[in-house]
Amino acid sequence: MVVDLNLLHWIYLLFIFIILGFMIAKRDASLVCIIGIFILGFIATQSLSESIMGVFNSFIYAIVELIGTILIISVIVGMSTVLTETGINQMMISPFTKFIKNPSLAYWIIGILMMIISWFFWPSPAVALIGVVLLPVAVEVGLPAIGVAMAMNLFGHGIALSSDFVIQGAPKLTSDAAGIPISEVISASIPLVFIMGVTTTVLAYIFLKRDLKNGNLKVEDKEREEAIQKNKDNIDIMSSKSRKVFAILIPIMFLIDIIIMIVANLQGGDATALIGGTAIFILIIVSIKAHKNKAIEEITSYLVEGLQFGFKVFGPVIPVAAFFYLGSEGFVEVIGDFLPSNSQGLVNDLGVALANSVPLNPTIGSITLTVVGGITGLDGSGFSGISLAGSVAKLFGTAIGRGTAVLTALGQISAIWVGGGTLVPWALIPAAAICDVDPFELARRNLIPVTVGLIVTTIVAIFMI
Repeated sequence: MVVDLNLLHWIYLLFIFIILGFMIAKRDASLVCIIGIFILGFIATQSLSESIMGVFNSFIYAIVELIGTILIISVIVGMSTVLTETGINQMMISPFTKFIKNPSLAYWIIGILMMIISWFFWPSPAVALIGVVLLPVAVEVGLPAIGVAMAMNLFGHGIALSSDFVIQGAPKLTSDAAGIPISEVISASIPLVFIMGVTTTVLAYIFLKRDLKNGNLKVEDKEREEAIQKNKDNIDIMSSKSRKVFAILIPIMFLIDIIIMIVANLQGGDATALIGGTAIFILIIVSIKAHKNKAIEEITSYLVEGLQFGFKVFGPVIPVAAFFYLGSEGFVEVIGDFLPSNSQGLVNDLGVALANSVPLNPTIGSITLTVVGGITGLDGSGFSGISLAGSVAKLFGTAIGRGTAVLTALGQISAIWVGGGTLVPWALIPAAAICDVDPFELARRNLIPVTVGLIVTTIVAIFMI
């Protein structure tokens, strides 16, 4: 297939490399993306006013594409806040505490519980939901706070966030950039997420047990006392009986959601809407029960708090996503029909041109996507650069002739494990803060397990393509 590349294609490719360079230098890429959008608009339209309008319209386009994801995360954070303040989270988690008898059980139970809750609540709220309850229990049986932080971080910000099967924020971004259905990315990610998760968590556990055995890591008396004290600092604004009722009802409501998704075959936006609507009603009902006459104001307060969190997380993502949406159908929608008549979009055209000039293969493609994904995660977001990973995956998948979904999933996993995150210290703050440990120490302990996990996962991806 012959494609016509014009100046727009080369400018777009140039800015991909510039954005990548900024991420390697650990600098924010938002300004570069805005400049890139402006230049693409100006070259296409030859109009200063149209190109300025194009920047704003590209933001609108990106927000429209992402608003469902932003809202689901926002309402879930709002719901998580009211559950934490009322102590319902403690009641939901407390049955699991009796199974925590030793450091090994503490590590695996906390980790698996964190993973499951993170699929529905997202990792940052989930850390708050379970950390304050299970930390003192784990410390009591001999698992140091750093071990608790590792378990919550690897299973939550690693496995759960990189897969994001329920909320589907990550696969939404990458699938859009790659121009493939979200279901294809999720299907391709399942074996990769499993391999990455097992490799990383087992290695981390082995290193943890080794350090506990040789005495390099142990629970100090002061650490135990502080952890226990943290668990006593809950404000009691709801009766114990009410907390028990909600602790039973809330998991049942989400379980019903899962059943409905399976029976009605709900995916993507429909599945997200079901989870989001359920979270809103839980927030409302719990707020009314807890705050009585003040519930009307408190409901708004919780929603606002959630929205602030959602836009704080996605604020840096919007300019980057806006740029990469121009690589596909977004260009015509935002700027206009200025591409060659036989064009399939900037990224597709570049992919075909690459296939015609460079003999790419699954090995080179997989290694490159892992590296690109990791680099995009260096900003500590994990999300701001996964659109780039999706675009590169589309580029390479087109050149290879297959494997776009696998490459997209691989780039997504690499970006989020690095920056979402388990390696970048400033992305580890939620787990580190709850457990009162140094985020740099947590990142250091995660380094070898996560690196080995990425290598093994990349090898598996090569054979999957």
